[in-house]
Amino acid sequence: MKENSIEYSLFGKYALFTDPVTKIGGEKSTYHIPTYEAIKGITQSIYWKPTIIWVIDKIRVINKISTESKNIKPICYNGGNDLSVYTYLRNVEYQVKAHFEWNLQRPDLAKDRNENKHYDMAKRALEKGGRRDIFLGARECQGYVEPKAFGSGIGFYDEELSFSYGVMFHGFDYPSEVNTEKLTARFWNAKMEKGIIEFPRPQDCIMRREIRNYSVRKPDVKAEEIS
Repeated sequence: MKENSIEYSLFGKYALFTDPVTKIGGEKSTYHIPTYEAIKGITQSIYWKPTIIWVIDKIRVINKISTESKNIKPICYNGGNDLSVYTYLRNVEYQVKAHFEWNLQRPDLAKDRNENKHYDMAKRALEKGGRRDIFLGARECQGYVEPKAFGSGIGFYDEELSFSYGVMFHGFDYPSEVNTEKLTARFWNAKMEKGIIEFPRPQDCIMRREIRNYSVRKPDVKAEEIS
């Protein structure tokens, strides 16, 4: 294992990796598989510093994909409650492999780029179940993590050849991580082979849509501070 890579098991009773198309009518329906952005957020809940950016290499689906619909009464913006139907994934478990890279948009933190230090801290945080609460796509879906070697154990889809999920949301390009002044959504053609989903790197996603102008304040750094 590389010293900037972690492998872990992610599981929970319910998950809601919302398909953006279903948000329009106020009722949410989950993707059948997690998005890159959701797994990145979960990994950041385990351990995160502005010095690093987590890159999700791949995930492995362990349990059979099944859904369950629930009647929900969300709060309306103009007061009161409404009645909606949310469709969740049920009894989920995944194995995740991820690694971190340096955030080059933060040259002021160049002196903090100590690979062994961040790896050791991430490993300890993972052994404790993460630094922050784990949520599987939505606040009401509590998740849990523990160290586990990627590929260990038996998965439901180990003998299946492939599944195609078509165009799927991948993640966001944030100006705090990418040299851009716009918030951009990425998409990709998702597929699963023998239970494993290998995500393309963010910069390799060719389908993008600009959402809005979005800028962050750049830190003031002197040359001697980053040398």
